[in-house]
Amino acid sequence: MSRIDILVPDDNVCSVHMLVAKRLAEKGHDVALVGVAAPGVQWPLGYILRLERKAVQIRGHDLLEPVESVELSRSRPDAELRIDLTGVMLPIASPGLRPGFAGSASIAEAARVLMAGGLPDIEIILDGERIACAAPMVDSRLSILRGLNDILARMCTLLVDTTDHFLKGHKARSEPTGRAHQCPTNGQLIGTYLLSTIPRQTAGAAKRLGFRLNRWRVSYRFHNGQTVAATGLLAGEPWIDLPDDGDRFYADPFPFEWQGRYFIFIEDFCHASTKAVISVTEVFRDGAPTVPRVVIEEPYHLSYPQVFSHGGQIWMLPEGGSGGDLVLYRAESFPDRWVRHSVLIPDRELFDATLLEHGGKLWLFATERDGYGSASDTLVVYYAQALEGPWFPHRSNPVRIDRAAARPGGCFVRMGDRIILPLQNGTDNYGGGLGLADLVELDETKVRLTLPVPILASAKRPYPMIHTLNSSDHLEVIDCRAPAPRSALRRVV
Repeated sequence: MSRIDILVPDDNVCSVHMLVAKRLAEKGHDVALVGVAAPGVQWPLGYILRLERKAVQIRGHDLLEPVESVELSRSRPDAELRIDLTGVMLPIASPGLRPGFAGSASIAEAARVLMAGGLPDIEIILDGERIACAAPMVDSRLSILRGLNDILARMCTLLVDTTDHFLKGHKARSEPTGRAHQCPTNGQLIGTYLLSTIPRQTAGAAKRLGFRLNRWRVSYRFHNGQTVAATGLLAGEPWIDLPDDGDRFYADPFPFEWQGRYFIFIEDFCHASTKAVISVTEVFRDGAPTVPRVVIEEPYHLSYPQVFSHGGQIWMLPEGGSGGDLVLYRAESFPDRWVRHSVLIPDRELFDATLLEHGGKLWLFATERDGYGSASDTLVVYYAQALEGPWFPHRSNPVRIDRAAARPGGCFVRMGDRIILPLQNGTDNYGGGLGLADLVELDETKVRLTLPVPILASAKRPYPMIHTLNSSDHLEVIDCRAPAPRSALRRVV
């Protein structure tokens, strides 16, 4: 058991401080919260956060919410590590860790970057040397409070993981941090909020009023072997759009060929609902589809219906992260009747878990939301000897925290000796792009993926915001972001 002192402002202990302490204690460390005299959140940022708390309903916990009645300790001379969460770069005895936000120790700099429409990265500093960094996903680009919650959530994930590895003697590559940015002034925060944030929030509200922005369109085509994974291009045979009735959208397509017939399983989201179901459409050789029909519905949201054959059976592994379990379904009567077969990984919020058979084992690549933050930036890997498990977490988890290279966007593709994984790029927004990464190394001790190369669009048919890519022997499918006018605006038009 290692002794860790966590330095926090004695008059401004927040939920994120408690979360870091709780998770380090759960890993078996002796943790103490040490209160020190340090300035709290600057008043412009504090005012903005209070304003948004009244206007915005935060799902889950607010990590910047002050915590009352916290018992603080004195610094312990025998502490083996000190973590500075004050945001003011206190001089502390070595070894000492602190998080950085966009090059600054202060969360106010992350807020300023968000106010300006940017995305702050985070880093972990050990005695002046950077030993870990991450690019967290920010799901809401217009709410400073929600954005900071996403940033702090991944700071916590990265800090706890880095601390645990350091105390267990795992060496990390270090590099100089360069000159740290200063904390933004009150004038900079006010000016950025008034001149950048408010105009963007106003424009965003107007767009949401008239359009459904988080909407998708599924397209498909029969291919002759020249797939997107092979060429890196969307050019080639023409794409056919899967029509919807305007009151719903389809997304996350997965093709499956069975007895000479062609099926596409999809996420089916009705605008009047709060969750999606899994539906299937059959596509004929002339390109005509049937109207999608529901095949699986649960009390929670379902998507990413990965369908595959294994051991003489047909299986589906849909994404149901909000349900808290990764559930495997078996086709009792393909394609319409499916039964819950088993829970592969319980009590984990896993998203877009993608199966791979490699090196005599089965592997699952997914993103994980550990109760806080985005579901699109933390890549984890599990492995097993058999489909039903048991499934074990990889020792490298989290493999990476990267909004542009973590969340799977389709099945693995084998191209000769290459193993390719589509990965979503959330830099512009969720579903803002897709890239292809090569799996370079994979065993029980190492996971190594290249950085994804973006898929390029055809000049004749641009798809700038690809979200999912899959193919079977003859059929290839994609989906892309497709905002559409709301019903009232459609009637006016």
